[in-house]
Amino acid sequence: MGMEKVFVAQRIATKLFATENAVDAAMVEAAELMADMLKARKDIGLSVVVGDRASSKLVEALAALGEARSAMVEMHSELNDVKLRIGVRTKMIGVEDKPPQGAFRRSDIQPVREAI
Repeated sequence: MGMEKVFVAQRIATKLFATENAVDAAMVEAAELMADMLKARKDIGLSVVVGDRASSKLVEALAALGEARSAMVEMHSELNDVKLRIGVRTKMIGVEDKPPQGAFRRSDIQPVREAI
């Protein structure tokens, strides 16, 4: 059963990493969309008021993606605790460098809306 737990934990870790990457990719796409929208408005000489509501909605979407990213970071930490509680000590392979355990406290994480 112990080895089975490792395979199940690895399956979850793989999905976790994919989800984290998807949220990051969505943030990149949304930020690039904003840059392109601003450039397009300037390129065709439109007033700053044209598309302002759309830009505001995109900012809201970026803030929501930031909150989703923060939630994923917290969820990742929670799953790491679960992994240890069920006796899985194997390090799940990820591609990104992570700060040392305990380097950040949840109180250090500030939602995007508060940071702006």
